[in-house]
Amino acid sequence: MKSEPAALLQGTLDLLILRSLVAGEQHGLGISRRIQQITSGTFMVKPGSLFPALHRMEEEGWISCSWGDSENNRRAKYYHLTKAGVKQLEVATRRWSRISGAIALVLETA
Repeated sequence: MKSEPAALLQGTLDLLILRSLVAGEQHGLGISRRIQQITSGTFMVKPGSLFPALHRMEEEGWISCSWGDSENNRRAKYYHLTKAGVKQLEVATRRWSRISGAIALVLETA
């Protein structure tokens, strides 16, 4: 049974983007595809959410970008993690681990 895409919870988009860039730089569509892949299709990030988040994260210094050619020979912005982005990913990962653990406890409580 295939699950339907889920709505992103506040704060998860940054975590998903940062995590998708751990494997290496990606252009916007590649980030969206990677998020869909690593979440087994649970999250599908649309351009209207992705690109404002990328811009904001670039302003925060968590990612940086450079221009390159995509797999179909079109110019594309490629994003990669900065040192600050790696630190932010660690912070966000700890936060979401704590939150998801607490939610799991609630769901197990009779």
